[in-house]
Amino acid sequence: MDWQPHITVATVIENDGRFLFVEEFKAGRMVLNQPAGHLEADESLCEAALRETLEETGWEVELTALLGIYLYTAPSNGVTYQRVCFIARPVRHDPERELDADISGITWLTRNELADQPERWRSELVLQCVDDYLAGISGPLELLR
Repeated sequence: MDWQPHITVATVIENDGRFLFVEEFKAGRMVLNQPAGHLEADESLCEAALRETLEETGWEVELTALLGIYLYTAPSNGVTYQRVCFIARPVRHDPERELDADISGITWLTRNELADQPERWRSELVLQCVDDYLAGISGPLELLR
């Protein structure tokens, strides 16, 4: 059996009780997700998280901690994703920056606003990562090598 997980990164970004999400069109519907994407060749996990966040939201962020490493198998295609999720703080926004083609916009939501829209989550990891952040789960970035 040829099985290979896809490595992705994501960032949980909170500002005054609201979290930054991207709105993207996937599998025929508009979904919410943390800024996230795939690790590219010759790129560190931290570099990937910073790049994906900027490309998808126009926000420069500072990574402050590792939130967790998650495994998720998409029911739609059976692909397993290993998600390395970071905590980040917003630094600077460029509202004129063109976002990735598959991103239709960004939005800031509270945890409850997100929880009230489960039909819009790209996966259950979207709320899980917010809840883990609110529970105070984190590790030092030095864990990543």
